[in-house]
Amino acid sequence: QVQLVESGGGLVQPGGSLRLSCATSGFSWNAVAIGWFRQAPGRDREAVSCVNNFDDKKYYADSVKGRFTISTANAKNAVYLQMNDLRPEDSAVYYCATGQLSTFGSKWHFDGRSWGQGTQVTVSS
Repeated sequence: QVQLVESGGGLVQPGGSLRLSCATSGFSWNAVAIGWFRQAPGRDREAVSCVNNFDDKKYYADSVKGRFTISTANAKNAVYLQMNDLRPEDSAVYYCATGQLSTFGSKWHFDGRSWGQGTQVTVSS
């Protein structure tokens, strides 16, 4: 049974940083992609970043490129999202997910199949 448990959300001022963590268990690490989605009120859930555990390639939404960094634990039991230079538009519930990654040239699509409970990130002064 897949288990994903997020932590690290909170309230931060614009320009600040947060690090999200997701403890994982119950699946074959190299067989899936793992990453982060976010959903703000009234908006669709969007993929923020993911890593293909098969080849360790990392992918980012254009809106967070250069500010967010995804990483995984050497023990293959956690995934992290370092978020720097946070903006009010980054405010959302952030979800850890495992699933399947598809790539089309420079574009990518992360189909989340298993989800954590979410952690709230609020960027406000």
